[in-house]
Amino acid sequence: MGQRSIAIAGCGPCGLATALLLARAGEHVVLFERFDAPRPIGSGLMIQPTGLAVLSQLNLADLIKREGARVDRLFGEASGRIVLDVRYSSMAQGGYFGIGIHRAALFNALHDAVLAQGIEIRTRHTITASVPRSGKRVLLLEGGSESEPFDLLVDALGTRSTLAPPMGRELPYGALWASLDWSENCGLDEHTLSQRYHRSSVMAGVLPLGTGGGPGKRAAFFWSLKGDDLAAWQEAGIDRWKRRVLSLWPECSPLLDQIKDSQQLTFARYAHRTLSRPVETALIHLGDAWHSASPQLGQGANMALLDAWALAMGLARNETIAAALAEAIALRRWHVHLYQALTWLFTPVYQSDSRVLPFLRDRLVGPLSKLWPATAIQAAMVSGLIGDPLTRLDLSEPIARSWQAQVAS
Repeated sequence: MGQRSIAIAGCGPCGLATALLLARAGEHVVLFERFDAPRPIGSGLMIQPTGLAVLSQLNLADLIKREGARVDRLFGEASGRIVLDVRYSSMAQGGYFGIGIHRAALFNALHDAVLAQGIEIRTRHTITASVPRSGKRVLLLEGGSESEPFDLLVDALGTRSTLAPPMGRELPYGALWASLDWSENCGLDEHTLSQRYHRSSVMAGVLPLGTGGGPGKRAAFFWSLKGDDLAAWQEAGIDRWKRRVLSLWPECSPLLDQIKDSQQLTFARYAHRTLSRPVETALIHLGDAWHSASPQLGQGANMALLDAWALAMGLARNETIAAALAEAIALRRWHVHLYQALTWLFTPVYQSDSRVLPFLRDRLVGPLSKLWPATAIQAAMVSGLIGDPLTRLDLSEPIARSWQAQVAS
């Protein structure tokens, strides 16, 4: 088929993973980045078995396991009631777990591999749009310049991509995030994502992040907050907020002691959107540029990695770009729509102004969710394995071997 020229817009995990997969398959890849140098944005995330299956294909799974924190359980309380208790061990397939990791550690692993592969990265290139030209795609850049034509443009610019039409809706609730040193004095399990709720309008959480290659263990602390309330939160001052957190979760005092001012916290906004047409002439939207949702099920980075693998499969199996893109979307469409529906359904239960939903959650759903088969269903949802996406992507056997080796060690 010959080497094809592929431009990838965005140096986040989706863009970097896509670049690696396609370059190693023999394609000519160029990454475009608007910053002076690529850099990670955000705090912590969860790598699920789905995402780790792709990282295993990139020979990065062992590094991610070493630098991240193994997470075996998701646990949440509201007013002393256990309303969330998800254990990966509840699944019929044994040995699965998640990995809590700082975005910087994931970024560094992928970025270092991109540099080692010799993939060209063009920095200080802000993409404003793209246009088809003679069956190829040209990037329009800030300042009026444009790129050479590429056989394919991969949009990995995220939720607010300039390459996709505006659509969907911004969710009212976002979250404040801080990266802190792990404290043994909190009494929290270093293999558990712990959360506390007040109704569904307040959610606090602590995610273990591992060492990230550094000298000590880290943790991500997050606090739900309405976007419209951000200015008022900033004006009220950090001490008032810390008192509110401690009233909900006193055990977090050693973590909050590390937060001296509001600049240590980053506010993340979320949106729910799904492009009905993720493919155009010589253009495909992947990851959040195609489908974005709240982080309630923790699937963002994992879904993006699966998208990247599906594109690599499509290009390897098809002679034409159009056929390759059609297959890539077909491989992912069912799983994407399933998780978009699930996050739409469950987000209001944990982040909304409703009083009815948290009442039902705490007194009815919480107790029932501790019983089989709800325990196994919850674990399958959190792991990203519901809908069996790995079989369609020919990733089931590699990930099974990976987990078996991890359990044996």
